[in-house]
Order: sequence, then structure tokens, then C-alpha cells
Amino acid sequence: MLMPLDFLFRLLSNLITIALLSCGAYIYYQWYEGVLVSDRWLYLSIGLLLWSFLGFLPILLLHRSGRDEPKPMRSDRVQRLTRPDGSEIQVEFYGSERAPTLILTHGWGPDSTVWYYAKKQLSDQFRVVVWDLPGLGKSKKPQNRDYSLEKYARDLEAVLALVEEPAILLGHSMGAMILLTFCRLFPQQLEQKVAGLVLVDGTYTNPVKTTTLNKLLLALQKPLLQPLLYLAIVLSPLLWLIGWLSYLNGSTLLTTELSGFTGRETRGQLNFSSLIGIKASPGILARGVLAMFKFDETATLKDISVPTLVVVGKSDIATRPFASQRISTEVPQAKLSVLSPGGHMALMERNQQFSEIIRAFSISCLKLKK
Repeated sequence: MLMPLDFLFRLLSNLITIALLSCGAYIYYQWYEGVLVSDRWLYLSIGLLLWSFLGFLPILLLHRSGRDEPKPMRSDRVQRLTRPDGSEIQVEFYGSERAPTLILTHGWGPDSTVWYYAKKQLSDQFRVVVWDLPGLGKSKKPQNRDYSLEKYARDLEAVLALVEEPAILLGHSMGAMILLTFCRLFPQQLEQKVAGLVLVDGTYTNPVKTTTLNKLLLALQKPLLQPLLYLAIVLSPLLWLIGWLSYLNGSTLLTTELSGFTGRETRGQLNFSSLIGIKASPGILARGVLAMFKFDETATLKDISVPTLVVVGKSDIATRPFASQRISTEVPQAKLSVLSPGGHMALMERNQQFSEIIRAFSISCLKLKK
């Protein structure tokens, strides 16, 4: 999930990629020209260049394989929603149409295939509805370049309109932020169409304030982070290429593990999470992060009138647990569930425990609604 801290990790990954390629090529050129005489320099340059394109292999091989590794699974039951801003939303359905509904909203960076485990483990009892945020996955980006939280909250209302019975809304990371914005913009829907909320690894304010190194990043937001994000919009094609090279040399795998997991993830989970995060346009991702800087739904918390489950990984460094603790304290009908061990991607690393928590909460909400 691309949060401000993840943006810095990506920047570090890109710098490592440039350094590996540049050093390897430069040393080889110097050896070829005879400036560096020893063949050791040749071997070093070849090693650096090989690592630049194959470094991901030893990193993945150091991780254990899992019995059920995530895949980019898609449904054949699809509906496309055309929005006033020119975007089109890919909505997918899993499970029985007669079952109670869960609507899952993913975070910023990946797409709805991140719900691999939730779709498999919950669709036996629920109708699971997932959607790609416009600009990501199979959803078409908005023509007016609006990537605000308010835009996505309005899109969520359109997805909710596809469902007749009251549903459970679940959001992860930026998805949780979208749910809080939805609560402010459409409070009447909480009484009519929403039976409960699940906020996973989310925050109530500018995520820079609730991440690791928050004081430093907050001081750097205007003078450094924002200019770099605008630069990323301009250099988007180049950064997209560097992003793929960063995956090949393994630096993306390392930063993904650091920001999202606790070291207990499987080989497939790490690889899937790394790949899903580099498919999107860096320019689109940068616009979304800029929109998050304006986010603040602190005043909304006290007005949420439906049962709310707040879930957080105990070791989450992208959105630190104190943010979830405050949400659970200020939302009137909220309770907190901590996944331990678990990081920002505990929904994948601790997928079975995550699904059972969601199942139990959803059943209790829907019974209360009846």
C-alpha cells in the first residue's frame, strides 16, 4: 500500500537500482578501456550487472513457500460503472447473490486482487463485492485528474447502490480513509444501507502524522515530499521502468517486506505484494499521495452511528497502531482487534485469522440489523 513512508521506500529502492546499474556499467567500461587492469574488476562489474536483473531470485528463495500462494484472481461476474468524471469502475462479485454482502475497498497502489484470501475464505458465507479504485487495476482513471478521498467516497456510494440489502463496508489502509470520508459525506447511508464498518490499518488524519518517523516526515512534507511527488508525475514513464528494474534487483522485495510484513510472510505473499504495487502509473500514485496530505476526518469519528471494527497489525509501521486505537476510542460503537504478529499487510500474512475476525463481526452486525 502506497503511504507516505512507502513513497520514501520506493525512492530508496529507485536510488539503489540506479546505483547498481551505474556502478556495474562504469566499472566494466573502465576495465574495458584498460583503466582498471585486474580481472577482479571485470568479475565485480559482471556481478553487479547480474544482480541488477536477477537479485530477486535469491531473496525469494530465502523465504518459505506456502500451501496457498496468492494469485491475481478475477471473477467472471463483473459490472462496469461509468462515473461523471469519465472514470469507469470495475466491480466484481463472489459468492451467492442471496448471501449478506461485504464490500471491500483496497488501499492505494494495488488493486482488488489484493483480496485473494478474503474472497476465497469469506465467499462461502457472504456475497463479497470488490472494486478497483479508478486509476488502478481494471478501472479507468478520471479525466479530470481528481484522485481525492471525496471522489473515491462518491464512487463507493455508487458501488453500494448495486446492493439492495444493508452491507458491511471494509476498507484497508487508504480504503479505510475512504470509508471515513464516506461517513462524512453520506451519513444517511449509515442508517439505511450500511450495517457495519471494518477499518483495517487505517488512520483518521494525514497519514504522515501517524506513520513511523512522523515528526521528521511532517517537517519534510512541504519542502521535500510534495516537490518530489510533483516530480514523480512529470517523470512517471521513467519511474515506471525503474520500478520494474527495482523489482528485478530485489530492492522492491526488501522494501515491501520492511513496510508491510513481519518476516513470517511466504515467498508467494512477498512476491505478489511486490508485483501488485509496481503495476500502476507512478504519476497516478503520486497524485493519490498528494490527496492524502489533505485528509482529516477526526471530527467524523464521533458521528459514526453503526457498529465498527478497527483492525490493525501490532507491528504496522506504515500506519502505527495508535491511530487505530484512537479511532476505536472515539467511534461510539467501535471495538479494536490487534493482529499479532502482523504488519500493514496482516490481511495477507495473517489471512485466516483476519477472515475469521471479519466473519464473526459481520455476522453479529447483520443479526443486529435484522
